[in-house]
Amino acid sequence: MPVISRFYGVIIKMYFSQSEHNPPHLHAIYGDYMGAIDIRTGEMIEGDLPNRALKMVKEWTSLHREELMKIWETQEFTEITPLD
Repeated sequence: MPVISRFYGVIIKMYFSQSEHNPPHLHAIYGDYMGAIDIRTGEMIEGDLPNRALKMVKEWTSLHREELMKIWETQEFTEITPLD
């Protein structure tokens, strides 16, 4: 799973596989926690991210939604600027 971005201990990854399923989502890893985040809504669809990490991921996803959707649709890996 390629790393898309890293910030404040959060690692953002996305699968690049023909078998990847909808809805378009990314994977956020924070220590031992992980969450699958819907790119379109920013909501956690699966996982156990702590509230603080989830809020940061939601903010970052909102800022980069178009870039994330382009990656999802084209399956072309690009790194995205971390959260400041």
